[in-house]
Amino acid sequence: MSLKGRDFLTLKELSAEEVHLILARAADMKGRQAGDGILAGRLVALLFSKPSTRTRVSFEAGVRQLGGSTIFLDQESVQVGRGETLADTGRVLSLYTDALVVRTYRQSDLDELAGAASVPVINALTDDYHPCQILADLLTFREIWGSLAGLRLAYVGDGNNVANTLVVGCAITGIELRLACPRGYEVAEERLMEARSRWSAKIAATVDPLEAVEGADAIYTDTWASMGQEDEREARLRIFRPYQVNTELLRAADRSAKVFHCLPAHRGEEISAEVMDGPQSAVWQQAENRLHAQKGLLSLLMP
Repeated sequence: MSLKGRDFLTLKELSAEEVHLILARAADMKGRQAGDGILAGRLVALLFSKPSTRTRVSFEAGVRQLGGSTIFLDQESVQVGRGETLADTGRVLSLYTDALVVRTYRQSDLDELAGAASVPVINALTDDYHPCQILADLLTFREIWGSLAGLRLAYVGDGNNVANTLVVGCAITGIELRLACPRGYEVAEERLMEARSRWSAKIAATVDPLEAVEGADAIYTDTWASMGQEDEREARLRIFRPYQVNTELLRAADRSAKVFHCLPAHRGEEISAEVMDGPQSAVWQQAENRLHAQKGLLSLLMP
């Protein structure tokens, strides 16, 4: 089984065996901070239209730990903003680099660039999907529970790019997923239908957070207003207030349930500080695993 030369755009392009291969490689690499040399002489371009802390640093650190180097290109550093097509950008960057890590807004833009590039393209976040985050989440679940199949995960909050990709990741690996989102902010029904038909996914959707977390092994949340939604912030704060992950909600889950947040967190909004810093929080383990999951991914994709 080889992933070399492949793109990583949504997580849907991988089989269950390929996902587990990446997780196994990531677990093997964890703790080996330098000296592997797998990417020696390789250059990875980070093409970011959105600001980033964890994604940029974890990719830059991961590439360097594997012996490679990176070049960071923000929106002001490339000619796309002055009329060059994404396809032409992908073709040109493929002549100079060995992989492209792209963080942008529209999934269609990423797809256009990947269609023209001749090197692996990795989705570092779009408005629709965040597959690198979900790889790190699956790695964290694997560390805590061992087996993924049969795990009961409740996602509480906005039906955003993280929720969309959790649907895929859980479906592929056999995790039972319960989504609790306010009306009008749900994961699109067609995404749930695809997961159920393609992978026989066990997915339930509700507007009641207590119903979703009842007996859950894990509770996952994310910010209520993502980048680009700042003008909706006040309205979202009112709508999402009952969806805060706090001590009361945690009590409704399994007694040993763990809490997850992909960060950045707005303490006192989608998650209380008490829960985020409490003994059942796996947030920092989850954040660290961004580095290891991406190292595993890069080592397998790079030709």
